[in-house]
Amino acid sequence: MQGVIFSEKDKEQIVSHGLTVEKAEKQIADFIDGFGYLPVEAAAAVGSGIMRPSESEALRYRHAYDTAADDLSVVKFVPASGAATRMFKDLFTFAADGVPNSASEKTVANLDKFAFYPALPEGIDGRDDRAKVEAVLEYGAALPKGLIYFHSYPDGSRTAFGEHLSEGALYARTGDTVRLHFTISEEHRAGFETLLEQVRPRYEELYGVRYEVTFSVQDSGTDTIAVTPENEPFRNADGSLLFRPAGHGALIENLNSIDADIIFIKNIDNVAPDRLKGDTITYKKLIAGILLEMKRLKDEAVTALENREDGAVDRAAGLLEGPLCCRLPAGFSGLDDGAKRQLLLKLLDRPMRVCGMVPNEGEPGGGPFWAANADGTSSLQIAEPSQVAPEKAHLLSEGTHFNPVDIVCAVKDHKGRKFDLREYTDPSTGFISEKSKDGRKLRALELPGLWNGAMANWITVFAEVPVSTFTPVKEVTDLLRPEHRQ
Repeated sequence: MQGVIFSEKDKEQIVSHGLTVEKAEKQIADFIDGFGYLPVEAAAAVGSGIMRPSESEALRYRHAYDTAADDLSVVKFVPASGAATRMFKDLFTFAADGVPNSASEKTVANLDKFAFYPALPEGIDGRDDRAKVEAVLEYGAALPKGLIYFHSYPDGSRTAFGEHLSEGALYARTGDTVRLHFTISEEHRAGFETLLEQVRPRYEELYGVRYEVTFSVQDSGTDTIAVTPENEPFRNADGSLLFRPAGHGALIENLNSIDADIIFIKNIDNVAPDRLKGDTITYKKLIAGILLEMKRLKDEAVTALENREDGAVDRAAGLLEGPLCCRLPAGFSGLDDGAKRQLLLKLLDRPMRVCGMVPNEGEPGGGPFWAANADGTSSLQIAEPSQVAPEKAHLLSEGTHFNPVDIVCAVKDHKGRKFDLREYTDPSTGFISEKSKDGRKLRALELPGLWNGAMANWITVFAEVPVSTFTPVKEVTDLLRPEHRQ
């Protein structure tokens, strides 16, 4: 690429990191050219892109999943590599400047109410406020969220990782086997593996199951090169190039390695204590049942199209524009039957996901939208606020629901062959953020988010789930909310 000259030493570093020189050049081009906005058309809502099953329909969907689960391969996939640093952001500020803020005051005043309180040093109550906060930071700031104690129980505290083991036994099981996969950072692998061996016997006895737990790390080959504010390669003090993890969108590679009929996806910090797990279990089974029904209809439609059955084209078109929420191109009706069949097969023969959507109560994050696609279709997408053009910002306020990352996926086709998920991403939906290293500003490139651009070309269905299924921990004081107390 004109304007970027890598030395031979640079090229060796790029290749050894798992990238190619061409890919690094393309990343710098993306910094220069930027990314366009997602062509959103309208916010999805109940009756227009979001299902709200009746009580009898919900019962039918849950029953469908319960009936089928023992004959399916089911995996619960949990992105768990994120560090807890941001949880403690305000505590870091207080520890540095000694000026109390609302988070530090709330933490100190309720220190004994945190599940991690027993893990703090003895005599912590006798220390001054700043020393107490420093002890909290020493305990948790260097840990991933998954290894932090979230909830207290009579028999001891439970980490977020432990809550996912517990939750998985209640819906992500085939017979007596529970399969879970966690994406982690290599530096914390030993911590996760040690904790698993400590708690596995207790959970297996409690739930009458056998756990199959696997871990993977984000491939360094998905990292992206960092640049200066002038879009020149950012260099470390020793002159080497700086590469950074490219966000959770890179985990499409990890997800692609999972061989299962059904894959549940849920963030590591979105867990509830046992007393509040009921709704989570109910609605996980609900969206899984919806997925099974939609996939059955899709597979039947693909088979009918391949066999050129009478009426297959009309039925497939009705399925797409109805339950599968894909609006066909304006000129579809003018195509001949062969062209219609080819387009319908392309639109139907794809991975599928059903995403739970929570009624909007002011939580930050992405939401459900209708968006235009390059092929003239319109489909459902999860969009972040930064992906919406300023002139369409009003659509954000018109949204009735937001995305809690409550997803269940079907990644095999009608013949049981696994899709290559990397073929269904939209590379044009990455984004650029401003960061710093060693006091120097840099620009960082993130790949399309796992549930945004990395799944942009999947069949997507949205279903309403209650806010009681969404209990995230973004700040340490969130652990003091009623939903995180036993």
